[in-house]
Amino acid sequence: MWPWGHAAVGYLLYSLLARSSGRVPSSASVVALALGTQFPDLIDKPLGWTFGLLPAGRSLAHSLFALLAVSAVAVGLARRYGRPELGVAFGVGAVSHTFADGLYATVTGQYADLSYLAWPVLPAPVSEVEKSFLAHVVLLEFNWHFALELVLVALAAALWLRDGRPGLDLVESVLGVDGRAAEEPESGD
Repeated sequence: MWPWGHAAVGYLLYSLLARSSGRVPSSASVVALALGTQFPDLIDKPLGWTFGLLPAGRSLAHSLFALLAVSAVAVGLARRYGRPELGVAFGVGAVSHTFADGLYATVTGQYADLSYLAWPVLPAPVSEVEKSFLAHVVLLEFNWHFALELVLVALAAALWLRDGRPGLDLVESVLGVDGRAAEEPESGD
Protein backbone atom coordinates (compact mmCIF):
# COMPACT_ATOMS: atom_id res chain seq x y z
CA MET A 1 0.00 0.00 0.00
CA TRP A 2 1.20 3.50 -0.78
CA PRO A 3 1.70 6.19 1.93
CA TRP A 4 -1.61 7.91 1.13
CA GLY A 5 -3.47 4.61 1.47
CA HIS A 6 -1.91 3.99 4.87
CA ALA A 7 -2.82 7.50 6.01
CA ALA A 8 -6.40 7.00 4.82
CA VAL A 9 -6.86 3.62 6.51
CA GLY A 10 -5.37 4.95 9.73
CA TYR A 11 -7.58 8.04 9.73
CA LEU A 12 -10.74 6.09 9.03
CA LEU A 13 -10.02 3.67 11.88
CA TYR A 14 -8.92 6.31 14.38
CA SER A 15 -11.79 8.67 13.62
CA LEU A 16 -14.28 5.83 14.07
CA LEU A 17 -12.57 4.90 17.35
CA ALA A 18 -12.73 8.50 18.57
CA ARG A 19 -16.37 8.82 17.50
CA SER A 20 -17.24 5.64 19.41
CA SER A 21 -16.14 7.59 22.52
CA GLY A 22 -18.31 10.55 21.59
CA ARG A 23 -15.53 12.82 20.33
CA VAL A 24 -13.64 13.69 17.16
CA PRO A 25 -9.87 13.33 16.76
CA SER A 26 -7.79 16.17 18.20
CA SER A 27 -5.17 17.96 16.15
CA ALA A 28 -2.27 16.49 18.12
CA SER A 29 -3.69 12.97 17.90
CA VAL A 30 -4.06 13.27 14.11
CA VAL A 31 -0.40 14.28 13.80
CA ALA A 32 0.62 11.32 16.01
CA LEU A 33 -1.64 9.10 13.90
CA ALA A 34 -0.04 10.35 10.67
CA LEU A 35 3.42 9.54 12.04
CA GLY A 36 2.21 6.11 13.10
CA THR A 37 0.72 5.32 9.70
CA GLN A 38 4.11 5.90 8.07
CA PHE A 39 6.34 4.54 10.86
CA PRO A 40 6.85 0.96 9.60
CA ASP A 41 7.97 2.15 6.16
CA LEU A 42 10.13 4.95 7.56
CA ILE A 43 12.11 2.30 9.44
CA ASP A 44 12.07 -0.75 7.17
CA LYS A 45 12.42 0.77 3.71
CA PRO A 46 15.63 2.73 4.34
CA LEU A 47 17.18 0.05 6.56
CA GLY A 48 16.23 -2.75 4.17
CA TRP A 49 16.46 -1.15 0.75
CA THR A 50 19.02 1.63 1.12
CA PHE A 51 21.41 0.36 3.78
CA GLY A 52 20.85 -3.41 3.53
CA LEU A 53 20.66 -3.76 7.32
CA LEU A 54 17.31 -5.58 7.18
CA PRO A 55 16.36 -8.45 4.87
CA ALA A 56 13.41 -6.64 3.28
CA GLY A 57 11.29 -3.51 3.14
CA ARG A 58 8.79 -5.32 5.36
CA SER A 59 10.53 -6.91 8.30
CA LEU A 60 11.44 -5.33 11.65
CA ALA A 61 8.96 -2.44 11.92
CA HIS A 62 6.23 -4.40 10.13
CA SER A 63 6.52 -7.32 12.56
CA LEU A 64 3.75 -7.53 15.13
CA PHE A 65 6.38 -8.30 17.77
CA ALA A 66 8.12 -4.98 17.23
CA LEU A 67 4.95 -2.99 16.57
CA LEU A 68 3.25 -4.09 19.75
CA ALA A 69 6.37 -3.19 21.74
CA VAL A 70 6.74 0.21 20.04
CA SER A 71 3.04 0.93 20.47
CA ALA A 72 3.20 0.00 24.15
CA VAL A 73 6.15 2.35 24.64
CA ALA A 74 4.30 5.13 22.77
CA VAL A 75 1.19 4.67 24.92
CA GLY A 76 3.28 4.55 28.09
CA LEU A 77 5.20 7.72 27.25
CA ALA A 78 2.07 9.54 26.19
CA ARG A 79 0.29 8.48 29.36
CA ARG A 80 3.26 9.67 31.43
CA TYR A 81 2.92 13.12 29.89
CA GLY A 82 -0.85 13.20 30.36
CA ARG A 83 -1.73 12.68 26.67
CA PRO A 84 -2.64 8.98 26.36
CA GLU A 85 -4.66 9.61 23.18
CA LEU A 86 -1.41 10.47 21.37
CA GLY A 87 0.08 7.06 22.11
CA VAL A 88 -3.12 5.34 21.11
CA ALA A 89 -3.26 7.33 17.87
CA PHE A 90 0.34 6.43 17.01
CA GLY A 91 -0.33 2.77 17.81
CA VAL A 92 -3.51 2.66 15.72
CA GLY A 93 -1.60 4.18 12.82
CA ALA A 94 1.37 1.81 13.03
CA VAL A 95 -0.67 -1.36 13.51
CA SER A 96 -3.19 -0.40 10.82
CA HIS A 97 -0.26 0.12 8.44
CA THR A 98 0.97 -3.42 8.98
CA PHE A 99 -2.43 -5.03 8.50
CA ALA A 100 -3.21 -2.84 5.48
CA ASP A 101 0.01 -4.06 3.87
CA GLY A 102 -1.40 -7.57 4.16
CA LEU A 103 -4.72 -6.74 2.53
CA TYR A 104 -3.71 -7.50 -1.05
CA ALA A 105 -1.88 -10.71 -0.12
CA THR A 106 -4.97 -11.89 1.77
CA VAL A 107 -7.38 -11.03 -1.03
CA THR A 108 -5.22 -12.72 -3.68
CA GLY A 109 -4.44 -15.77 -1.51
CA GLN A 110 -0.70 -15.13 -1.36
CA TYR A 111 -0.48 -15.95 2.33
CA ALA A 112 3.29 -16.52 2.30
CA ASP A 113 3.63 -12.77 1.71
CA LEU A 114 2.22 -12.23 5.22
CA SER A 115 5.29 -13.73 6.88
CA TYR A 116 6.54 -10.23 7.76
CA LEU A 117 3.89 -10.19 10.51
CA ALA A 118 5.95 -12.70 12.50
CA TRP A 119 9.45 -11.63 11.49
CA PRO A 120 12.07 -12.79 12.69
CA VAL A 121 10.29 -16.04 13.61
CA LEU A 122 9.27 -16.33 9.95
CA PRO A 123 11.47 -15.10 7.11
CA ALA A 124 10.64 -11.78 5.50
CA PRO A 125 8.81 -12.16 2.17
CA VAL A 126 10.99 -12.02 -0.90
CA SER A 127 10.10 -9.22 -3.29
CA GLU A 128 10.41 -9.66 -7.03
CA VAL A 129 10.93 -5.91 -7.37
CA GLU A 130 14.35 -4.30 -6.96
CA LYS A 131 14.95 -2.97 -3.44
CA SER A 132 14.56 0.74 -4.15
CA PHE A 133 11.96 3.45 -3.94
CA LEU A 134 12.33 4.30 -7.61
CA ALA A 135 11.77 0.69 -8.72
CA HIS A 136 8.46 0.64 -6.88
CA VAL A 137 7.34 4.06 -8.14
CA VAL A 138 8.05 3.03 -11.73
CA LEU A 139 5.69 0.06 -11.29
CA LEU A 140 2.83 2.26 -10.10
CA GLU A 141 -0.18 1.63 -12.31
CA PHE A 142 -3.88 2.25 -12.15
CA ASN A 143 -5.33 -1.12 -11.13
CA TRP A 144 -7.83 -2.30 -8.50
CA HIS A 145 -5.21 -1.78 -5.74
CA PHE A 146 -4.67 1.82 -6.73
CA ALA A 147 -8.40 2.44 -7.24
CA LEU A 148 -9.17 1.03 -3.79
CA GLU A 149 -6.60 3.35 -2.23
CA LEU A 150 -8.12 6.34 -4.01
CA VAL A 151 -11.55 5.40 -2.67
CA LEU A 152 -10.10 5.10 0.85
CA VAL A 153 -8.41 8.49 0.48
CA ALA A 154 -11.68 10.08 -0.65
CA LEU A 155 -13.58 8.55 2.27
CA ALA A 156 -10.90 9.61 4.76
CA ALA A 157 -10.79 13.13 3.32
CA ALA A 158 -14.57 13.46 3.61
CA LEU A 159 -14.48 12.24 7.21
CA TRP A 160 -11.52 14.52 8.01
CA LEU A 161 -13.46 17.51 6.66
CA ARG A 162 -16.51 16.48 8.68
CA ASP A 163 -14.29 16.16 11.77
CA GLY A 164 -13.24 19.80 11.33
CA ARG A 165 -9.86 19.24 9.61
CA PRO A 166 -8.01 18.21 12.78
CA GLY A 167 -4.26 18.53 12.58
CA LEU A 168 -4.24 21.21 9.91
CA ASP A 169 -4.03 24.02 12.47
CA LEU A 170 -1.08 22.34 14.19
CA VAL A 171 0.80 21.77 10.94
CA GLU A 172 0.13 25.35 9.84
CA SER A 173 1.43 26.72 13.14
CA VAL A 174 4.60 24.63 12.91
CA LEU A 175 5.17 25.76 9.31
CA GLY A 176 4.33 29.37 10.17
CA VAL A 177 1.45 29.44 7.69
CA ASP A 178 -1.79 31.26 8.38
CA GLY A 179 -4.47 29.18 6.67
CA ARG A 180 -7.10 31.78 7.48
CA ALA A 181 -5.36 34.33 5.28
CA ALA A 182 -5.92 32.16 2.24
CA GLU A 183 -9.55 31.55 3.14
CA GLU A 184 -10.59 35.08 4.07
CA PRO A 185 -10.41 37.82 1.45
CA GLU A 186 -8.69 40.96 2.58
CA SER A 187 -11.01 43.85 3.22
CA GLY A 188 -10.59 47.40 2.89
CA ASP A 189 -9.22 49.47 -0.06
